[in-house]
Order: sequence, then C-alpha cells, then structure tokens
Amino acid sequence: MTRDSGLDQLLFLIDTAYDHASWHGSNLRGSLRGVTPAAASWRPGPGRHNIWELLVHAAYWKYVAWRRLTGAKRGSFELGGSNWLSRPVTATARAWAEDLALLDRTHATLREAVSALAPNTLDRPSAQKGVSRRALVTGVAAHDLYHAGQIQLLKRLAGRG
Repeated sequence: MTRDSGLDQLLFLIDTAYDHASWHGSNLRGSLRGVTPAAASWRPGPGRHNIWELLVHAAYWKYVAWRRLTGAKRGSFELGGSNWLSRPVTATARAWAEDLALLDRTHATLREAVSALAPNTLDRPSAQKGVSRRALVTGVAAHDLYHAGQIQLLKRLAGRG
C-alpha cells in the first residue's frame, strides 16, 4: 500500500525537525545532545528560560498538538502545569534523562497520531479553531526548529557550545 505524499511530507517535516538528519544543522533533539544538567539549568539572566525549560515546553506543545489531532481531553500531560514549567525541580542526571525521555515519548505519540490520519482529512480543522490538521503538524516542526535555535544560542552564551 502506498502512503499519501501529503502525509509522508508531514511525517518527514516533524521527523527532520525533531531527530532525523537535516540540511540546516541541529534539529531539536540534536541541539540537546551532550547537554549536561548544569548546562541545561543555566539561565542567561533573571526570569529568562533555560534549556531545560525549553525542552519541557517543546514536549508540552507536542502533547497539545496530539490532543488537538485526536480530540483527547485536557489534563493528561505527564507533568503538572502547562506551557512554561519551571525546571529543573532537581538538577540531577536522572531528572534530565527523565525529561529527555518525556520529550521522546511525546514526539513518538504525536508521530503515531499523525501517521494514523486519513490523508483526505489533512485540510480539515483540528480541535484548534481555524487551524487545519496540516497547519498544526507543520507548526510543530517549526516550533521544534525555533527552539533548537534558541538552545544552540543558549549553549554558546553559556560557553558550552
């Protein structure tokens, strides 16, 4: 069975923005490679987000996109809170690894939902008013790349990248 090229393109976009080889440089997962808990928790200034918070923020919005594609109810994100969660709770290697695993799980769950879409429904509305399923998924890819760039900048500012 041949897949629909529109669906293949969406999967390609979210995969290359997340963890597959990309022509543009680091994708989201690549930007996190080798980051230590200390580097992840470094803040460029008071009230500014750190790498760790960007990671959890990206996981949260992958969850939101999944929810909007599937019609799932709010409140099932693995961590308490929404959007910008303060991180780290404890700056340990274990806590960092757990949040990296959370990001991987939310990406895999979202990817499964995208893969299960019927190709003829891509331009139908998602649960977000005025946003098609296609626009929602391409937005996830753009969001991943936006934050990958921020992470690369934070690593350089901290003298770690």
